[in-house]
Amino acid sequence: MIDSIPLDLVAAHVPRWLEEVPLYQKLSKGRRCRGEELDFADCFQSLPLITKQDIRREFPQNFLRANMDLQDLIDRDVVELERTSGTSEDATPLLLGRGWWNEQEQKALRLNPWVDRALASKARRATIVSPMCSSEICYTGTPTREDRTLENALFVNLSRHPYLWSEAALQRMAREVMEWKPDFLDVDPVYGVLFARYCQRQGIHLPTVKFVLSSYEYLSVVHRRLLEQVFKVPVFDLYGSTETGHLLMEMEPGLMASSHATAYLEILTPGNQGVGRLVVTTLTNDFMPLIRYDIGDLARKNISGNRTRYELHGRARDALLDTHGRRVTVRQVDQCLMGIEGIAHYQLHQTGARSYIWTYSTVAIAPTEERIGQIRDRLESLMDAPGGVHPRASEIIPCEHSGKFRLCRPMSA
Repeated sequence: MIDSIPLDLVAAHVPRWLEEVPLYQKLSKGRRCRGEELDFADCFQSLPLITKQDIRREFPQNFLRANMDLQDLIDRDVVELERTSGTSEDATPLLLGRGWWNEQEQKALRLNPWVDRALASKARRATIVSPMCSSEICYTGTPTREDRTLENALFVNLSRHPYLWSEAALQRMAREVMEWKPDFLDVDPVYGVLFARYCQRQGIHLPTVKFVLSSYEYLSVVHRRLLEQVFKVPVFDLYGSTETGHLLMEMEPGLMASSHATAYLEILTPGNQGVGRLVVTTLTNDFMPLIRYDIGDLARKNISGNRTRYELHGRARDALLDTHGRRVTVRQVDQCLMGIEGIAHYQLHQTGARSYIWTYSTVAIAPTEERIGQIRDRLESLMDAPGGVHPRASEIIPCEHSGKFRLCRPMSA
């Protein structure tokens, strides 16, 4: 299933990249996909998919064209060398145009009229995410607040293990946010939830915050509910990756619009419910263009009249199998927690063909045993595994080495 927008923008770039970029010179095997040809769409869809492994192989020479020198690009300050967080696999080096990431984010955010109005002026944000090293900020030792302030953004937390944040650390974070007076919070959902729980316990109100922007990983219905309850503002999901830039912005709960000027999206091998692998062709990073890049996530496209919306289903590697060997996505699991209060975070771990451990943490007022049983019954029905789901309450649910969390963990993980 290919995106509904015309291929004009893709045809304007891809033929040149196939001829000039060493990676595609090898992979395309002479296929040029001339933009003026009537069969461009067929030629384009016949091109092989690329993955993070292709990006890593022989980097950066695989992207540098003839007469292009990396050191010269760096000296002229036109590129940034970045890397992915390493959540899905090994960290991947990236070559991005200077300022490109922020430009992609702004294009995506402006898709939502409500957010666009809220960002009429240069909005201040407080960022509560997994700390990582980039060209803009790198945590070595204990950085000061000044070190963590970049233009209109304040990076608040210092640790990638939010369940281990001390009361003193949370107190500092809350104090800095209140003093900063942000227009919105920019959060990894689990980090945001644990910060929200502290604010709730302490009766802290953030009057300047107009909305919460969730990104970096899958936003669960339990995360959204708690963030909305504590901060009493809308929560919007923003989707993308370090290598592709931001691709989708939430318009209605769970439904996202794509930025056509940023990337071209395909849904490959959709199943009976229309869920397939999301494949991305970037259109704006000429230093490291990605053609038919398998981003590693699952999604479904919904078309109603002239409106196209995307529904995220989580990472492909996090999908589970039911007792019949059918794929069950993160979103399908997450829907089992709709309408039930008291859960702050969880993880469903498949331990056998018919067995699953559901670990969950709760807010101060935990759900009743009846409610926990209701979630268990829903999960067992989804997996067609009566008696196969075993709930386990835990105050701590550990993150991955990257600092991110997994809502679903298959047997192979």
